[in-house]
Amino acid sequence: MSEQTTPAHPSFDQVELGVGTWAWGDRYYWGYGQGYGEEDLKGAFETSLRNEICFFDTAEVYGQGKSEEFLGKFIQSSNLPVLLGSKFMPYPWRFSRSSLIRALKNSLVRLGRTRLDLYQIHLPFPPVTIETWMDSMAEAVQSGLTSAIGVSNFSAHQTQRAYDSLIQQGIRLTSNQVEYHLLNRTIEKNGTMSLCRDLGVRIIAYSPLATGLLTGKYSSEHPPRGMRGRGSNRSLLKKIQPLIALMKKIGAAHQGKTPAQVALNWTICKGTIPIPGAKNAVQAQQNAGAAGWRLTDEEIAALDEASNRVLSEK
Repeated sequence: MSEQTTPAHPSFDQVELGVGTWAWGDRYYWGYGQGYGEEDLKGAFETSLRNEICFFDTAEVYGQGKSEEFLGKFIQSSNLPVLLGSKFMPYPWRFSRSSLIRALKNSLVRLGRTRLDLYQIHLPFPPVTIETWMDSMAEAVQSGLTSAIGVSNFSAHQTQRAYDSLIQQGIRLTSNQVEYHLLNRTIEKNGTMSLCRDLGVRIIAYSPLATGLLTGKYSSEHPPRGMRGRGSNRSLLKKIQPLIALMKKIGAAHQGKTPAQVALNWTICKGTIPIPGAKNAVQAQQNAGAAGWRLTDEEIAALDEASNRVLSEK
């Protein structure tokens, strides 16, 4: 009998595409339990791993802990390596450094792990300073509770503060998770993207499909259900149709890639790690089709121009 070998644990530096799990257990915004459930999420998890998409991003607030619980359960039933990131929410009543360590330990219990690959602070929120939280993050690394540290929703100035605080303790900031897609390119214009490149901080792009608006599935007449289809999104869906048409044309030139796959590949070509959500196996398979190929420079420029036209009208 041949000896089975355990696949090597993946490296964060090798990640091209990940999976966001905001919708896993979230009833209010995503409608968990209405059209998709636990078995669907398990299908998304297993399909992602079969396609070598092994980075999963979660947070203690997603589904009030349910997202972490689902991930922990699915990981236990799999023999494939997973790269796992979660996030700490700095609620205003969390004043002490020790609250971060307690929250991390609670996340580890839900995930069934003894160590995270990446632990992130969900957003910069007063009154506790960035430096105080980074001291606690450094303690988490030194205690073996996480291998790497990231931030989320940090501006260029805030990212620099976090980086400087950690480097004093011999630890590098690994990532900054921010909203980034063809309909939101703020980080390109406010210096965050260029700073992260200079510092060697990976950008993790959340909502890379603009919560579904860039999939090509919706229009102003047929918007997404629930919160995503209300208010300004209906008007925006009308404005982005020329962009969607361009994405379809570009996708056709790449063996029939979908608008969503084109949108995700655009973020990859920009040097970020997109983490689209996947609520079932079909969505996970579609997301996986965004990896392993590249848009041409001309196609990227055309998408940039079409995106700019939409953004100038917002």
